[in-house]
Amino acid sequence: MEKENVLDKTICKFPEKIDSIQSIIIGLIGFLVPTFLAQLMNTIFGIQSIISINSQIIVGSIVNAILVISAINIKGYKKIVGIVTMPSISTILSGYVFGTASVYMVYMVPAIWLGNFVLIYAYKFILLEKKKNYFLAGIVGIIAKILVIFATFEMLNLFSVFPTKLVSSLQVAMGTTQLITACIGMLVAFVIYQVEKRYKK
Repeated sequence: MEKENVLDKTICKFPEKIDSIQSIIIGLIGFLVPTFLAQLMNTIFGIQSIISINSQIIVGSIVNAILVISAINIKGYKKIVGIVTMPSISTILSGYVFGTASVYMVYMVPAIWLGNFVLIYAYKFILLEKKKNYFLAGIVGIIAKILVIFATFEMLNLFSVFPTKLVSSLQVAMGTTQLITACIGMLVAFVIYQVEKRYKK
C-alpha cells in the first residue's frame, strides 16, 4: 500500500464535499480578512483608534489561525498552495495593514508564502505524521516561519530595498509581530483542534 503524502494528512477524514466546502471557506477568509477587516475597523473605530492601529495583530492572528486550521483540515498540494498565497496577495492589494509600506511588501511575498507553507508543513509532519504534541508542532512551525521571513527581510535590507525611514517598523512587522500573531493563531486554532479530536474519537 502506497504511503500517504504528508500534505494529504488531516485530523479527520472528511467527505469530499465537506473538504471542498471548507477549502473554499478558508480560502475566502484568507483573502477577505486582509482586504476588508482592516478597512472595516478603520471605518468603525477611526484610523487613530487603538484597534485600527493594531490591525496587523488582529488580521495576522486570524490569518495564522486559518493556516493552522488548514494544516489539520485541508489536504492536497494545490489547495494548500492556494491558502498559503491568498493572505499576502490580499494584504498587498488592500494596502490597509501595512499602509504606505505595502508597496515594499511585494519583495517579501515569496518569503511570506514560504513561511506560511513551512508553518502548515510543520503541523502536518510533526502533529499528523509523527503524532507528536500540537504545541511542539506549533513552536517548530512558528520558529521556522519567522526565520524564513525575518532572514529574507534582513538580506533584502542589506541591498537597501526598503526606505531607511521604514526599516525599523518593518523589522518589527517581520519579526516581533509575526511571532505574536503566529502564537495567537496557534492558540485560537487549538480550540478547533480539540473539538475535532473529540469528534474523531
